[in-house]
Amino acid sequence: MSLGPWQLIIIALVILVLFGRGRISEMMGDFGKGIKSFKKGMNEEDAEPAKQISHEAKPAEEGLKEDQVKTTSEPK
Repeated sequence: MSLGPWQLIIIALVILVLFGRGRISEMMGDFGKGIKSFKKGMNEEDAEPAKQISHEAKPAEEGLKEDQVKTTSEPK
């Protein structure tokens, strides 16, 4: 079941009566500000250079020393 043009017009009129013209224009203004803010944030993110992350593992010099090993006194 799809909505035809007459059903959409009736739904729009009901929404207009319920919320009023001023409230709907205020909501659309807030929606537009949100979109502008989102686009501005995306442009600022693109302008900043990306940080390089190194995924190289450093080789271990030697094994762990006694003071680096954690010991637990709890039996399993």
